[in-house]
Amino acid sequence: MIGVQFKYEDVAEALRELSARLDDMTPVHEDIGEYVLETTKERFRKGIAPDGTPWAPKSAATLAAYLARGDGDRPDPLIGPSRRLSSEIQRIASPDSVEIGSSLEYSGAMQDGVRKGAFGTNSRGNPIPWGDIPARVWLGLSEEDESEIIDIADEYLAEAFEKRGFNTARL
Repeated sequence: MIGVQFKYEDVAEALRELSARLDDMTPVHEDIGEYVLETTKERFRKGIAPDGTPWAPKSAATLAAYLARGDGDRPDPLIGPSRRLSSEIQRIASPDSVEIGSSLEYSGAMQDGVRKGAFGTNSRGNPIPWGDIPARVWLGLSEEDESEIIDIADEYLAEAFEKRGFNTARL
């Protein structure tokens, strides 16, 4: 058995603080959630998936339906008349995790795509949805996002040592 005993109180205190930080990761999860929320909103502005591929354009039938209802010309994918999907993205941080998503019932259909009639029919016998909805992945992480999340976590943990004047370049 090998044991290590710290005779330097500053090091011991830094390790205690690091341990306390690991017990409640809420602050780092909040930072990660905010980062992912902002990158997701930026993808809506650009009309791209986390991997950088453009979202499938809206069909001519969808565009015509918008015009017929008086909702105007709405060519941008995933941006409907209410703009709710792009504006109601939520983040929930806890000590153990961070969740990013939408409570809108159609958000999963937009993310994964849905075949015509997948949800049955309406009272007039028309399919729900009335046409195929292609998958337009709006939620997820790019390689750059993953790297940034690691940097956010590294920074959070390094703060415990930096407050005591330790060089974190070696961590």
